[in-house]
Amino acid sequence: MGQNASGLNRPGGQPGDRKSDGEKKEKKYEPAAPPARVGRKQRKQKGPEAAARLPTVTPTTKCKLRLLKLERIKDYLLMEEEFVANQERLKPQEEKTEEDRSKVDDLRGSPMSVGNLEELIDENHAIVSSSVGPEYYVSILSFVDKDQLEPGCSILMHNKVLSVVGILQDEVDPMVSVMKVEKAPLESYADIGGLDAQIQEIKEAVELPLTHPELYEDIGIKPPKGVILYGEPGTGKTLLAKAVANSTSATFLRVVGSELIQKYLGDGPKLVRELFRVADDLSPSIVFIDEIDAVGTKRYDAHSGGEREIQRTMLELLNQLDGFDARADVKVILATNKIESLDPALLRPGRIDRKIEFPLPDIKTRRRIFQIHTSKMTLADDVNLEEFVMTKDEFSGADIKAICTEAGLLALRERRMKVTHADFKKAKEKVMFKKKEGVPEGLYM
Repeated sequence: MGQNASGLNRPGGQPGDRKSDGEKKEKKYEPAAPPARVGRKQRKQKGPEAAARLPTVTPTTKCKLRLLKLERIKDYLLMEEEFVANQERLKPQEEKTEEDRSKVDDLRGSPMSVGNLEELIDENHAIVSSSVGPEYYVSILSFVDKDQLEPGCSILMHNKVLSVVGILQDEVDPMVSVMKVEKAPLESYADIGGLDAQIQEIKEAVELPLTHPELYEDIGIKPPKGVILYGEPGTGKTLLAKAVANSTSATFLRVVGSELIQKYLGDGPKLVRELFRVADDLSPSIVFIDEIDAVGTKRYDAHSGGEREIQRTMLELLNQLDGFDARADVKVILATNKIESLDPALLRPGRIDRKIEFPLPDIKTRRRIFQIHTSKMTLADDVNLEEFVMTKDEFSGADIKAICTEAGLLALRERRMKVTHADFKKAKEKVMFKKKEGVPEGLYM
């Protein structure tokens, strides 16, 4: 009874209000919020001053980017303003320069004519000539560099009044520049079958004077000026000239006789002079003129201007071969199939000191030529080249090469990688049929 009474007498105690110790928790201390402002609260100002006063604005990131863009636009506009000012300042000068240039071009005209300066009269006048007309007494325009003018140089002339309006700096004829052999041929003396005597003679007459001139001085003779190679077509004349160009380090100029024949009067002899002048400037040099019978035929009474021009070209060639000008380091090689048609003045000693004949190959030479042309071919076991070497048909070196090439083509036609004896026989028949004019008469009539 006493316990229940004491429980009832507990202050504030109610029956059923008992709680466990785990449920009793203390609240966490939280500080009070700081005041929104410090100091006395300002009253709002009233009146016109308050209405006119601008609020304080703090720039944000977007405003800064916009400011940078506007500053960049301002810089661009300043540059544009400066550029426009410079253009307005420089434009009158450019217009004046363009006007002066147009006046000079109108004065100069189109330089349509190329001529030669024959003689200088004074600083402002000269005598000129062109390939299509007579000589003229003309004026020299003021902007031409008169220090470079000299008799014989190439000039540009006005298309109407033929005044001298310019100078061609390159005095070398373009045709002569093309004649120079820049890349040495691949053929060498080892590619020539036989012709040992001919190779020895051309070495003594052409190569030895250029490489060892002291030998001729010691023995007391003058080296030969030139040689002529003559013989049947296809016997190796041009091939030997290629071998000379391959073996020597001298400048090699190759000319075909028909290139010396020009359209206008005087151009042929001028081209011959230019050829030997360039050869002299690039000495030691070798001049090879193939098919010399195009310009070196015997002289006769000409009935046309073209024939007389060819004869004048040959006379200039004779003068260059043996004139007053000594040409120690320039050697000349001529080649022809018809030596009997050449002028005797061209073949006399002093101009052409050595004549080298190229006969048709004999048996030994044929065998050597066949070995050279078949060395890289894949031959079958039944091929017997001695049958073609010992034949009675007259073969030249070119015919033997044609037989080997035709035999290879016949093998390729049948999709074979080896050349048989039958291919050589067919090739020989075909080549000899074409050589002996096997085409029937009247076929194309």
